[in-house]
Amino acid sequence: QVQVIESGGGFVQPGGSLRLSCAASGRHFRASGMGWYRQATGKQRELVARDRDVGIIDYNTSVKGRFTISRDNAKNTVSLQMNSLKPEDTAVYFCNAETNAGITFWGQGTQVTVSS
Repeated sequence: QVQVIESGGGFVQPGGSLRLSCAASGRHFRASGMGWYRQATGKQRELVARDRDVGIIDYNTSVKGRFTISRDNAKNTVSLQMNSLKPEDTAVYFCNAETNAGITFWGQGTQVTVSS
């Protein structure tokens, strides 16, 4: 059984910063790709940032220059540093871990609210 557990999130004013962390664990589990997605109320889930484990990192264009993804492959952990937050960044943020076989595991989500 693979567990994906997020931490961080919360409430912040526009222009503020938050850091999300995620750890994936399971017997003999090694994540190939790890990343962050988000889902705002009434909208579809979308990619925020993803580290594909081949030296390729993808960012949603709306967060480029503001968010930074970092990963520890040995520990199956990934973090998302979010700076210059905007109200439109408000969403539930989900961590994703994917195996080489393309099997995907999701965390339970953590709420990020940006409001004055």
